[in-house]
Amino acid sequence: MHSTAAWSSWIATGAWIANICVIVLLRFGLAVLPGISTEASWTLTNLGYNAATFLMFHWMSGTPFNHNQNELDGMTLWEQIDGGAQFTPTKKYLTAVPIFMFLLSTHYTHYDATTFTINLISLIIVLIAKLPVMHRVRLFGFNKHDHDDEDDGHDD
Repeated sequence: MHSTAAWSSWIATGAWIANICVIVLLRFGLAVLPGISTEASWTLTNLGYNAATFLMFHWMSGTPFNHNQNELDGMTLWEQIDGGAQFTPTKKYLTAVPIFMFLLSTHYTHYDATTFTINLISLIIVLIAKLPVMHRVRLFGFNKHDHDDEDDGHDD
């Protein structure tokens, strides 16, 4: 594990609980808005959570702190978590949460075909980004850095 990526170990501690708290606050925040049904608030909670975590874990690269001499600029947070190791407890948890959110949102929308499809597409996008085969893959050149072409120690 990169010593400079050690900051990401916060995810394995209280951030698991903070993650759930954000979901609960988002859900209740949407539930109290006038004109938003229970079904819509569950779907919006799911979509909001998936969009936010996709951007945070799979889109933005580098570290939130500038103390690593740009060593990790070409890596997303997902690629930095646990030193890039796959199937760690943290990554399993962060993969299970969107699945659980999908199940909750489809249940509370009474399996309506439209919201089911919207929630399923959102889930698929987030889960594909988490697959080990997507490690250090940049689709359509998005988020590609000049040093992404350098040898990263992986056999292609």
